[in-house]
Amino acid sequence: MPQATDGVRLFLPETYDIVWSLVILVVIAVAFYKFILPKFQSVFDERAEKIEGGMAKAQKAQEDADAAKRKYEDQLNNARVDAAKIRDDARDEAGSIIADAHKRADAEATQITTNARRSIASQQQQALVSLKGQVGTLATALAGKILGAKLEDGDVQSTMIDSVIDELEQSK
Repeated sequence: MPQATDGVRLFLPETYDIVWSLVILVVIAVAFYKFILPKFQSVFDERAEKIEGGMAKAQKAQEDADAAKRKYEDQLNNARVDAAKIRDDARDEAGSIIADAHKRADAEATQITTNARRSIASQQQQALVSLKGQVGTLATALAGKILGAKLEDGDVQSTMIDSVIDELEQSK
């Protein structure tokens, strides 16, 4: 059996090797913990701060974008309301303009009709006066031919003309 212990002993290091290995491991662990690990930790912390800062910036940018979007939508809605109000006002104004134009056109048509009637009445009166003069002249000439003499006296002509005109008016 001593051989079996010697075989296992081959795989086990000597005690001084174990002690010195442990001392070196402790020194390396302390050096790693004192010097290297804080540098790694500072790099990790810096990276985490950058990530958190980037996330904060992204969140702030998102909030700003949302605020800008809300503001834009509010302005768009206000613009739509204003456009509808302007459109309605324009329709109302157009309606009033059209109504005023119709009133003025009716007034002008009435005035033109009244003026035309007056003009027609005046022309009719002038035609009647002219016709009376011509009828009187013709009646005088006709009466002169019938009587065989000329009626040259103005008073006689006037009396005769008036009587002929009165007869014509009564026959209407």
